[in-house]
Amino acid sequence: MTQASANVNLMIKAARKAARALVRDFNEVENLQVSSKGPGDFVSRADMKAEATIREELTTGRPNYGWLGEESEEVPGKDPTRRWIVDPLDGTTNFLHGLPHWAISIALEHRKEIVAGVIYDPAKDEMFVAEKGAGAWMNDRRIRVSGRRDMIDMIFATGVPFAGRPELPATLNDMAAVAPRCAGIRRFGAAALDLAYVAAGRYDGYWERGVKPWDAAAGLLLVREAGGFVGPLVGDSVFESRTVIAANANVFEPLKNVLP
Repeated sequence: MTQASANVNLMIKAARKAARALVRDFNEVENLQVSSKGPGDFVSRADMKAEATIREELTTGRPNYGWLGEESEEVPGKDPTRRWIVDPLDGTTNFLHGLPHWAISIALEHRKEIVAGVIYDPAKDEMFVAEKGAGAWMNDRRIRVSGRRDMIDMIFATGVPFAGRPELPATLNDMAAVAPRCAGIRRFGAAALDLAYVAAGRYDGYWERGVKPWDAAAGLLLVREAGGFVGPLVGDSVFESRTVIAANANVFEPLKNVLP
């Protein structure tokens, strides 16, 4: 990104600092101490440490902003109009299994609108950055959503609920409806990167049920700034419905209409 704001530079710095420790832990993944947060949902000490690092960097730089992170309680800021929304390690299960597909996601919300987003994939050293009105970027290169028009030529991504989560039947119905109409469905296990890949034109679209605010916040802005469309599958809000669909302009409505 050619002329990033002070907030975006702070976000990039925080992501890179947290990533250094995560990469070290990832290289010794077998020795990680892991505790269970629930069926099939693991959190590592690396995850907690990364959130603490990001929080320290962001709150030192902007002490009045609020905070919403995956691994800690929400903290209102002295400035009630701004808050950070952070997932310190999206793709935890991939991380714990030694799969190099996970990311750090940091978003800045102002008056209920995401105005800046950073998604960093340390394993591939890909830094996705977006700021409202300034476009979407990956490692200083401008990115755009794909231009494909025919669904049969498109690849879509989704998240498949695990461990008996209640969204599983609906997601399986979704996949059964979409699969015959497209070139393939991918399930890579990191929602933030799914959205970043839509923004970069690698996927033509993505949908998920049961998505959390910290999973999607930065990615929603990336897709918009890359020329794509984003929204909830049901209701009026991604955060409230915990559902999301993102796609290029040609397939956003057709894909949404196909989903049961």
